[in-house]
Amino acid sequence: MTTPRPPKADTVDAFHRGRFHLVQPGGEGHRSGMDAMLLASLVAAEGPILVADLGAGAGAAGLAVASRIEGAEVLLIERSPVMAEYARRSIALGENVRLAGRITVLEADVTLTGKARLAAGLQDEIHDHVIMNPPFNDLADRRTPDRLKEEAHAMEHGLFESWLRTAGAIMKPGGQLSLIARPQSIADIIAACGKRFGGIEITPLHPRSGENAVRILVTAIKGSRARLSLRAPLIMHDGEGHRFSAFVDDLNNGRAAYPRKRPAA
Repeated sequence: MTTPRPPKADTVDAFHRGRFHLVQPGGEGHRSGMDAMLLASLVAAEGPILVADLGAGAGAAGLAVASRIEGAEVLLIERSPVMAEYARRSIALGENVRLAGRITVLEADVTLTGKARLAAGLQDEIHDHVIMNPPFNDLADRRTPDRLKEEAHAMEHGLFESWLRTAGAIMKPGGQLSLIARPQSIADIIAACGKRFGGIEITPLHPRSGENAVRILVTAIKGSRARLSLRAPLIMHDGEGHRFSAFVDDLNNGRAAYPRKRPAA
């Protein structure tokens, strides 16, 4: 008889060169990394702003925004009670004391609509920025016995439509949508933006020069009529090793933002 392995202990991981820390599941669930840091870098702002992180998980991207922008107040919206509790534990860490007063966790399903969405605490037109790192695997791909990880990674039909509908509802007119996704999702994202968002800017992220893109960074403006723009690619590594290029390393560690090429229009 095989003795079951004990569950792996949770970890406390440093981000932004130790400027904030995150409690993450050691044995199950989604563990945040560079995707969350690049997503956070898309929020380029000064002064007081309200930011909502849809499907926040343990809160990595939202905490990264608050870490870099002192005037940012962040709402972490997460459906899973387990992952929402990780976010609360992260906020309560002594290492995050300078951020704690500006971050709130809300347990809610981001696909709710109308009165149900309002009743869950997702208020209309109050946020300057809405960020998201939606599930990116097709339901038929990469099946895993880890329920939390599957919830975080498995893409449901119509996901972008429902998530962007909520983003548009809770965002101020002229507010910015920011997301990170796989290149295969580009058509679904553009379709979901519809008449809600314009001025779409897409940046492909390539591991190295000459290699295919593995992610896309997308921003758009609520109510804008500007046309879509395909930006120059970001190259993660500029050598043969695993060291990040200087600019990507700055984005990953909260030393720089990746602003839009053009202002809202």
